[in-house]
Amino acid sequence: MAQHTAAQSTVSGSLELVADSLTFPSSLTISDEGVIFIGESGVPFCDGAPSGRVWRLHESGSRELVADELGRPLNGVTWHDDALFVSVGDDPGRIERIDADGSRRVIVDDLPGPGNYHVNMTVFGPDGKLYFSQGSMTNMGIIGLDAYELGWLKRLPHAHDIPGSDITLTGFDATSPDPFGDEGDTIETGAFANFGSTHPPGTRIAAALPCTAAIMRCNPDGTDLELVAWGIRNGYGLGFLPDGRLIVTDQGSDDRGSRPIGDVPDLLFEVREGRWYGWPDYIGGEPVIDPAYRPLRGEPLEFVLSNHEELGEPEQALARFPTHVAAVKFDVAPSGHAYAGQLYVALFGDERPMTAPEGPEAGRSVVRIDPSDWSMHDVFEGPLHRPIDIRFHPVTGEMYILDFGRFEMDAERGVVAEAATGSLWRVVNAGS
Repeated sequence: MAQHTAAQSTVSGSLELVADSLTFPSSLTISDEGVIFIGESGVPFCDGAPSGRVWRLHESGSRELVADELGRPLNGVTWHDDALFVSVGDDPGRIERIDADGSRRVIVDDLPGPGNYHVNMTVFGPDGKLYFSQGSMTNMGIIGLDAYELGWLKRLPHAHDIPGSDITLTGFDATSPDPFGDEGDTIETGAFANFGSTHPPGTRIAAALPCTAAIMRCNPDGTDLELVAWGIRNGYGLGFLPDGRLIVTDQGSDDRGSRPIGDVPDLLFEVREGRWYGWPDYIGGEPVIDPAYRPLRGEPLEFVLSNHEELGEPEQALARFPTHVAAVKFDVAPSGHAYAGQLYVALFGDERPMTAPEGPEAGRSVVRIDPSDWSMHDVFEGPLHRPIDIRFHPVTGEMYILDFGRFEMDAERGVVAEAATGSLWRVVNAGS
């Protein structure tokens, strides 16, 4: 473990190292008394841990293992009611409660998976309910060979998407090489279908629960699961504003797979019950057939859903992040802070060339968003590799930033990652 040492100065204070040698951590939570818990994802990179685990951080800088063998990827750890709520996108996904005595029980089970994305973080609302996001199984509604490129998946066939509203399909099918056939063979795959399967035009698919690309909620014990909103591709960061509004960061679709799309930004949405958020046919209210979203790795897009009017007007975004920054988790600055009530958002950064053709680096930083006008302001970057979570200390009010560690994509080698390079930082001497 590291001693507390000063790091690079920033425009809003300086970063001080609190803990290092973490292996691909994804989640940070702090109890009401100020006890820090860190969840390691367990993703299969480098020599990382084979499964998710949770650490308790002591004031001395040492840490204590709270739970291991939780499955992978562990995407969320939340403190509530003197317990930890851990979300794991395993096969299947689940949410587990860990009590102070170490006892564990699964409260939500059989969540969709495996796929491109998973069950993400949990948060408790003013109504006492447990809210959580569930990512999509695919990039844009159709299973493609890009599953082999995803370092955390590398699995085909994998599960198809499950709609949260009744949908009618246009019958669009995507063509890809057939990995199970002879060289040169191709195969057709339709939307919301198994790999190699298609649906005729006009096919009706009923809503199901649990579903993918959605926000759901339940009681703290996992009972009474219900849909909040559908059409949010991968709502990785989730949280409530002081006024009770639920906010989510939605990671935009990529220029990859059998239905690629170009230059899609990450979006910030207010989650409103019963609304459709557009995926897989709209981006923040704009149709995917707009020339602005023409991919470099495929043909112009066609719709896969034919009942848009039935689904309702797709929701507009509160804010749009620059493309490829990978907006992840956020927290709201507490009262007494210079920017009380404003959002601080971690930007994990691009995953080129997997998600898009080669281009400049993006993200790997933190931004502040002012909810009075949803304007976005740079805060700071290095020495962060891949910021992934942000939490304000409930006692001191200081901001803590969790860094995933060294992780890049290489055109030839794929994932290039280094275990034990994750870290936790504290912002000190914060000014204006």
